[in-house]
Amino acid sequence: MLDSKQLTESFMEFAKDKGIDRPTMISVLEEVFKTMIRKKYGHDDNFNVIINADGDLEIFQNREIVADDDEEINDLTKFISLTDAQKLQADFEIGEEVSEVIDPDSFGRRIVQTGRQTLMQKIKDLEKEGLFYKYKDVVGDIVVGEIYQIVGRDIIVMDAEGNELLLPKSQQISKDRFRKGDNVKAVIEKVELHNGTPRIILSRTSPKFLEKLFEQEVPEVFEKNIIIRKVVREPGERAKVAVESFDERIDPVGACVGMKGSRIHAIVRELGNENIDVINFTDNTDLYIQRALAPAKIISIKIENGRAAVILKADQVSLAIGRNGQNIKLASRLVDLEIDVFRENEELEDDEDIDLMEFEDEIDKWMLEELRRIGLDTAKSVLIIPKEELLRRTDLEEENIDFIFEVIQKEFE
Repeated sequence: MLDSKQLTESFMEFAKDKGIDRPTMISVLEEVFKTMIRKKYGHDDNFNVIINADGDLEIFQNREIVADDDEEINDLTKFISLTDAQKLQADFEIGEEVSEVIDPDSFGRRIVQTGRQTLMQKIKDLEKEGLFYKYKDVVGDIVVGEIYQIVGRDIIVMDAEGNELLLPKSQQISKDRFRKGDNVKAVIEKVELHNGTPRIILSRTSPKFLEKLFEQEVPEVFEKNIIIRKVVREPGERAKVAVESFDERIDPVGACVGMKGSRIHAIVRELGNENIDVINFTDNTDLYIQRALAPAKIISIKIENGRAAVILKADQVSLAIGRNGQNIKLASRLVDLEIDVFRENEELEDDEDIDLMEFEDEIDKWMLEELRRIGLDTAKSVLIIPKEELLRRTDLEEENIDFIFEVIQKEFE
């Protein structure tokens, strides 16, 4: 025998374990039993399913009373003959409605099993929907989870509730080295549906991750006494963070760095020793560029057509550019201007360096002019710039750059 209350209670308990509230569960159960009704009777138009808060289940079939010889009597799911109705209650008349209780036992084992499977599927769908909206509402927040599986370089992370999150290889810092069972901290980058299944994508390379780490480590940032205006990163290598405070009693840079670097060091360690420059934001563009290019000392700046021409002493050019061009690249992104560096018009301080125009007999003049346009006027100033940076900032093709490097390097050999 099928105990309807026991059936509903068992599923309600299962749903509770899955975090589904009782009113939602009752609504789902009602729909499942209607599915079972449609399976048996072909429709559920004249059926009522009632599940009480205590788990009691009642199913009613409502049928209209018609004359014994009425053609509609052929549809016994919606109509009942007067004779049969009066067996239930003697004073029934044609046109009235008979409401009868349906015993769940009458569905049969196969239909009950189908209903059970339907319920399980609906619970899974509710779980997926709940997971999607749970994480959709917190995109940009930090999450800490345990590494459950490593597939290639992609990492499956398990959150505290046993949900699977994805940290793709493309969102990991190049220096990251994790093992199964390790805890990992990341920011929720995006949440998407893939064939009806939510995919929660994590990131450790996003600028938002660095911003959220500052919120965790610097109380003034968390309390909004210090505002992070912009974050730019070369993940695992270098980052620049522009900060501002509207409370003149607070030094935003000093507060973010902390006593003897205590606050910034915690962030640096989390990011695989990524160098972080914290900069005071200002609306003064010239001053902002100077701060962004630190530690280089700038002589003058000229801004025109979305580009900033920066003049420096010869010994400051390499500092402005930075290792692998990181400093100037990040500075450009921070201030939203393409920055070109130029040496001050003076005698070469490095006797071993060579003016770029000395190579005019081997390298086409237009190529040399293209390099000078972005502030590279000596041989060594070209050699310290990565090929990728030259491709990005000039109109030179890759083979042009390879040729220029080859010619200049031979000169120094």
